Amino acid sequence: MRNLTPISSFTLVGLSDHPLTMNVLFVFFLLIYLMTLITNLLIFLLVLTDYHLHNPMYFFLANLAFLDMSYSSVTAPRMLFDLVTNKQLISIPACIAQVFFYLSFVCSELFLLSTMSYDRYIAICHPLHYKLIMSWRVCAHMASLVWAAGCSLSLVHTLFLLRLSFCGQTSIHNFFCNLPHVYQITCSDPFMNMVAVFVAGASVGLGAFLLTFLPYVYIFRTIIRIPSKTGKRKAFSTCTSHLTVVFIFYGSLIFIYLVPTSSNMFNLNKLFTVISALINPLLNPLIYSLRNKDLMEALVRSYYQLRLIQASC
Repeated sequence: MRNLTPISSFTLVGLSDHPLTMNVLFVFFLLIYLMTLITNLLIFLLVLTDYHLHNPMYFFLANLAFLDMSYSSVTAPRMLFDLVTNKQLISIPACIAQVFFYLSFVCSELFLLSTMSYDRYIAICHPLHYKLIMSWRVCAHMASLVWAAGCSLSLVHTLFLLRLSFCGQTSIHNFFCNLPHVYQITCSDPFMNMVAVFVAGASVGLGAFLLTFLPYVYIFRTIIRIPSKTGKRKAFSTCTSHLTVVFIFYGSLIFIYLVPTSSNMFNLNKLFTVISALINPLLNPLIYSLRNKDLMEALVRSYYQLRLIQASC
C-alpha cells in the first residue's frame, strides 16, 4: 500500500554520492559556473558599453548572454551547495520556484533564438532595408515579447504543477527540480501535466523550431546567389555561430523533455540535463566570441581603454 503521508521537502539525488567524486565535481562545476558568469557578463558589458556593437544582432546577443547567466544561476549554486554540504534537501516551494525560473529562462531562450534567426534573415536577404525594419523600437518590442512569452509558458506549467500532491517517494533523480523528474514522484495523476508538456512541445516548441530554421532556407538561397566567394564566406560566417548554438540547445531539450524518462535512462538524462543547464551557457559565449571579429576587437579596445585609465591615475 502506498504511503500517503504528506511531505514538505524532496531529496535531490544529484550526480554522485561518493565523497571523492563529489569533491572533484564541485571543483569542476565551480570552474564552469565562474567561467559562464565571466564570459557572458563580459559579452553583456561589451555590447552595453562599446558603440561599435550597438546594432540589433549584438542587442539580441546581449539578451542571450543575460539569459545564459540567469538559467545557469538557477541550477549551479544549488548543486554546488549540495556537493559541499551533502544535505541534498529542497523544500517543495523552493523546488516549484526553481522549476518556474528555469523554465522561464529556457523558454525565453527558445524564442530568442527564433528572433535571432529573423534578424539574420533581414540582414542577409534584405540588407538595404535592415536598419528600417530592425529599428531599436522593433528590437525592444521583440525582446519584450520573448521574455513575456517565456514567463507565460513557464507560469502555465507551474500552475499545473501546483495541482499535484506529493507523498511517500521523495527522491528526485537529478541535481535540480525539473518537470519530468518531479512528475515521477507525485502521488497524484500527472497525466494532464504530461499532456501540457507534450502539447507545448508540439505547438509552441515546434512553432519556435520552424521560426528558427525556416529563415535559413531563404538565407542559404540568398548566399548561394552571391557571386563572390568572399561575400559568401562573410554572409555564412554570421550564421554558423547561431546555428551551432541552436543545434546544441534543441538537441539537449528534445532528449530531456520529449524522450520518456525511465529508470534505465536516469544517467543519460542527467548527462543531457548537465549539458543543457551548465555546459550550454558556457559554450554559447565561447562559440560567438571566438568566431566573431567585432567582439574580439571590442575586447581589445576595452583592454586598451582600461590601460589608459590606469596610466592616467
